[in-house]
Amino acid sequence: MKRRELIKSSAGLAATSLIPDWVQAIPEHEPFLADKSGTNKSVIPRFGDGRDWFFEFRYGMFVHWGLYSIPGWHEQHQWRARVPRTEYMKLADQWNPVKFNPEAWLDLMEEAGMKYITITTKHHDGFCLWDTKQTGFNTMNTPYKKDVVGLLADACHKRKIPLCFYYSIADWNHPNYPNLGRHHELQPQAQDSPDWDKYLYFLKEQVHELCANYGEIHGFWWDMNVPVYKDPTINAMIRKLQPKAIINNRGFDEGDFGTPERDYDNPATDARAFEKPVEACQSVGMESWGFKKDEDYYSDRHLISSIDKYLARDANYLLNVGPTGEGVIPKESAAILRRIGKWKSAVEESFAKVLPDSELLGIPGVFVTKNDRTLYIHLNKMPVGDGIKLKPISVLPIKATLLNTGKKVDCVVNLCPSDHASQQPYLRLRNLPVNELSNTVLVAKLEFERSLEEIIQPKKIETNIELTK
Repeated sequence: MKRRELIKSSAGLAATSLIPDWVQAIPEHEPFLADKSGTNKSVIPRFGDGRDWFFEFRYGMFVHWGLYSIPGWHEQHQWRARVPRTEYMKLADQWNPVKFNPEAWLDLMEEAGMKYITITTKHHDGFCLWDTKQTGFNTMNTPYKKDVVGLLADACHKRKIPLCFYYSIADWNHPNYPNLGRHHELQPQAQDSPDWDKYLYFLKEQVHELCANYGEIHGFWWDMNVPVYKDPTINAMIRKLQPKAIINNRGFDEGDFGTPERDYDNPATDARAFEKPVEACQSVGMESWGFKKDEDYYSDRHLISSIDKYLARDANYLLNVGPTGEGVIPKESAAILRRIGKWKSAVEESFAKVLPDSELLGIPGVFVTKNDRTLYIHLNKMPVGDGIKLKPISVLPIKATLLNTGKKVDCVVNLCPSDHASQQPYLRLRNLPVNELSNTVLVAKLEFERSLEEIIQPKKIETNIELTK
C-alpha cells in the first residue's frame, strides 16, 4: 500500500532456508479438505516453493485497524450502526494515530510467540492505510499524512518478519462498487454509479500497488467476495509480483489455504486432520475484530485450546488484536497475548518438526503430535479428572514430562477395572495438575525406547504386577 522503491533484500527470507530437510520430499498438495477418513497421519503436503515459509512460522498476529478504531465500537461500524457514508467519511478528519509505533507492535508480536503479521490494508469501509493513487480516501489525506503500511513494512523488513496484507473486496465507499444490500454491503446509494468492471480495474490497480511498492510480502488475505466473482488472473498477478505470497480462499479463486473463522466452521473444528493448508483466525475480543472500548474478552483457556487444536493438526493460526485510534494495542489485549506466549513457549517443541497423529489414540478432546520416538499428548479439552488412560499404548515411557511446568509426569501401566474384559493393561498418566493449571492446555511429552509403531501393539502381560515410572 505504498508507492516506493521495491525493497529487494530487506525482507530476505530465502525459501530454501525455511524448508527443513524433514519435509523437503513432501509432494505438492492436493485440494484442501478436512480428512473424513481419519487416516491422515502425515503433515500437510508442502508447496515446494517460496510459500513454504507458511509451514515454518505457523502462528501469526492479525491486526484490524482503520477509521472504525476512532469510535471504538466495531470494524463494521458504518454498516452495523447504519451510519450514512457522508457522516462516516468525516472520521478521516480525526485520523491522527500519533502513538502508532510499528516496532512496539512487533515487540509484542514476538513476545507472544507469533512469527508473522497480517494487517487490514483496506476494510469494508474503503479507507486505505497506504498511499494509494486510486482513491483520496486514504491515510495520506488525513491529519496523520503518513503511510501506515509503509511504516509497518519497513519495520518488518528490518526484522525479517513476514508481512501479509488483508484486502476487502466489498467496498462501502467506492462509487463503482455495486452495493446491493447483500450481506456485508450497503443498500444501493443514490450518488453511486455501480460498475463492476470499473471497480475491478480499481481493485487490480490497488493490488498492484500493494504488491509492487512495499518490498517482499508473504501473503494476501482476501475478504468478502460478495458477488462470488471468479478471475484467477488476479491471484496470478500477485504470484508474479510476490512469489512467496500465500493467498487465502476468499478471493477470486480457491487460493492456497482455508480460513475457518472463530468457532463458526464446525467441519474444520471437528476434523482430526487436514489435507491442505489451513489458517484459522480468531480475535481476542468477543464482539469486535477492531478496537471496542468496552470489549468482552475470551478466556485464556478458550484461546489456548483453539490455538492448540489447530497447531496440533499441522495448521496455522492468526490471533487478532484491534489497536486504538491512536495506534496502541489495548493493554488487555496485550496481556492476553503475553500470557498465551508463555504457554506457547513452554510447549513449543510439541508443534515444531512433528507429525500430527491424533488417530493414534482416538480420544475425544485429545490431540497427538509425534517425532521419532516421542509422543506429545495435548489435553485440548478440559480434563474431567486428574488422570487419563492412553489406550492402546501399553508400554511405559523412559521419560515423561509435563511441558507446561517441566516437571515429571506420574506414569503407570496397569489393569483398570474398566478393562476387565480384555484383561489388557494400558499406560496411564496420573496426578496431573488439572486444578492448578485449569486455565490452560496441558501437553505431556512421552519419550520411549522403542519405535512408536511398536509401543501401540497390544501385548498380553501374564502378570498383574504394576509398572510405574
